[in-house]
Amino acid sequence: MAKIEFKGMEEYENRLLELRNLTKEMLGEAIHDGAGIVADAIKSGIQSIPVDETYATGGTKLYGITSEQKQGLIDGFGIARMQDDNGYLNVKLGFSGNNSVQTKRYPGGQPNSVIARSVNSGSSFRQRIPFIDNAVNSSKSAAEQKMKEKIDKAIGEVMN
Repeated sequence: MAKIEFKGMEEYENRLLELRNLTKEMLGEAIHDGAGIVADAIKSGIQSIPVDETYATGGTKLYGITSEQKQGLIDGFGIARMQDDNGYLNVKLGFSGNNSVQTKRYPGGQPNSVIARSVNSGSSFRQRIPFIDNAVNSSKSAAEQKMKEKIDKAIGEVMN
């Protein structure tokens, strides 16, 4: 009967176990770095939204937002903590809080998420400015590349 002998298998096995133990942390860092690239693109998109201090009248649509609404989007944008949804690691980008524009409907200020959605998608009185869609589309490949590089580097450090 033939005999096969592998040298270094125990060391290789130990490195694979170490890699397994570091996987969630490694992936989390990579995902967060990728989300940072997309977040920077969205922040740039917020800055590019035109300021329009007028009111929509007579069927004309607004093209932009007020300076208070814009400041609310800047202040309210952020990255949430990473979550593990049944093995899927997620980081969410979004808007929280309210801006300083008080209305009858929103006496505590307009919700930033509502303003962001109405600008990005458009509404019956606001022209569509797809700043989030454009930011995500333009930064997606750079974010994926950054995550790949981060994971490859981490694997290389453990396995070499």
